[in-house]
Amino acid sequence: MHGMRIIAGEFRGRKLLPPEGEQTRPVTDRVKQSVFDMLMPYVERAVVYDCFAGTGSFGLESLSRGATNATFFESHRATARLLKSNIDALRVADRSTIISADIFAHLGASKPQTRADLIFLDPPYRFLNEHPQMLQRLATAIAAQHLSERGLVLFRHDAADSLALPALRVSDVREYGSMVVEVLALPGIA
Repeated sequence: MHGMRIIAGEFRGRKLLPPEGEQTRPVTDRVKQSVFDMLMPYVERAVVYDCFAGTGSFGLESLSRGATNATFFESHRATARLLKSNIDALRVADRSTIISADIFAHLGASKPQTRADLIFLDPPYRFLNEHPQMLQRLATAIAAQHLSERGLVLFRHDAADSLALPALRVSDVREYGSMVVEVLALPGIA
């Protein structure tokens, strides 16, 4: 597998430490480029959440492209250590927070002072089939307490899996081979 890297912005071309084992599903440069082309108007000065962050590819790409700060949610310890190494290598610790707590408990209980403008929701492989209700509750908490009024959620999953997240409205769907990226927003926001 080729190494993951930042594809645009301040840290363009910088390599990220690769994930170990099956804990993460790296996104290809082509898919990442397409996703960020779609999100371009939303990234600069954005507050970003990278949920199920893995090695931080989405959040770090956002910081490279001008996001104000990123909060990374990663509960797998070895992967969180790689994520911290990637943050340190790019010298963005002052704009980054790693939350190692259980994301479901944390986002369900916390009420942040600042809501996120961009949330990457990229659960582990097969998670949708095994824990659909947990993901739906997480989406409800995100919609109620964490997403800014005009914010977007990017929900990446396998094409074979689908899950309606009733708390959020689908505004765009893109397919990339066996992967689907859904862009979600708050209901009633144009």
